Amino acid sequence: MPARPVILVVYDRGSASLLDIVDGLEPLGTPVLALWPSPHTEEIAPFAEELARVVHLDPYDHDASAERLRACAPDAIVTFCESRQPETAALAERLGLRYHTPATVELLRDKYAQRRRLRERGADSVRTHLLASPADWAPALAAVGLPAVLKPARGEGSRSTHLVQTPAQGAALARELLGDPAEGPLVLEEFLVGQDRLPFGDHVSVESAVTAGRVHHWAVTGKFPLAPPFREVGHLRPAPLADDERAACLDVVTAALTALGITTGITHTELKLTADGPRLIEVNGRLGGFQTQLAALEGDFDAITLAGRVALGEDVSDVRARDERVVFARAVPSPAEGGTYGGVRGLREALAVEGVTNVITPYSPGAPLPPGVHTGELAWIEGAVTDHATMFAVIERTLGALSFLVEGPDGAYVVEAAPAPAA
Repeated sequence: MPARPVILVVYDRGSASLLDIVDGLEPLGTPVLALWPSPHTEEIAPFAEELARVVHLDPYDHDASAERLRACAPDAIVTFCESRQPETAALAERLGLRYHTPATVELLRDKYAQRRRLRERGADSVRTHLLASPADWAPALAAVGLPAVLKPARGEGSRSTHLVQTPAQGAALARELLGDPAEGPLVLEEFLVGQDRLPFGDHVSVESAVTAGRVHHWAVTGKFPLAPPFREVGHLRPAPLADDERAACLDVVTAALTALGITTGITHTELKLTADGPRLIEVNGRLGGFQTQLAALEGDFDAITLAGRVALGEDVSDVRARDERVVFARAVPSPAEGGTYGGVRGLREALAVEGVTNVITPYSPGAPLPPGVHTGELAWIEGAVTDHATMFAVIERTLGALSFLVEGPDGAYVVEAAPAPAA
């Protein structure tokens, strides 16, 4: 009887939970959890050891880590963590496993380098400029113009991403962000003006799999309108697109993935829907957030299993979201000022709404809520219904039942889950 393939997972906090990862990969082979040292992995290490074999990685020596992993006789490697892609690429190269190359990961992680490559290959024309110091603000402004988006060259979850409307505002933001060594260089890029798609968002994402250089798009995900300035508040399928719009989105993404030289791996590409057609926001080289939940709600395939099949080099052109009903994950954003989580009210009433399959509250009372401009959730609602109009009605009823207690810098207050706009 042939041995089961061994699938390495370079693990840190990311777009899939530890339990979902193990459950999704076990039908394909034996998962091995390669834990990157972080506060999160230190906390969950005992749980990880209950689920699968665990290998602790050396953050200072990829060669030593590769030797530890080589003893597992691995057949594939994958990560679901945006920030651990460089380490995964380095280990894959040493172990001779399929994954994005280190050069490709650099293009996926560095937003300025990505735009430059896409522009060089004719796949994108968004104006951009790199800022390494506050002195770079004036030439950046001259090259890009206003309005514009200012964000870290390497970031995730919309962290420290701002809409710049005036030169003075941009100069102040550049000084503030560049004064934080953790942020690194910034990118100023042209602000893409989306079409009015209310009550939907003016952007979508395309979920793709690349095996042996062949691009296969397995879903297009719709969005809800962003919370200011650029905070995601949820995802839905099917995306509310006409057939010609969907085809245009897929063509743009195929051209981008080809220009970036991606030959293997899962990608998550965000697009703005403009009057001139879909325009690239960014390409990410991993499974998108909430894709596991949306696929599970549809019930047609497991997104983690799909990622594992790609890592093993299998043909996955048979996998596609059926989009036979509307599935959604609608979030309640955490307060930008941060604080301490006090608890939720109305959970029983929210769970009783027809069409809601689950309400997830990721924090326990007393947990700190990180401050700052980034995407974070006090809770999110998962559901499956017959059509988009019913989805908005269900979300409105559910959000109307929920409220959250937060202890902020100026005392305790209640966060009401604002109703979604009606369709």
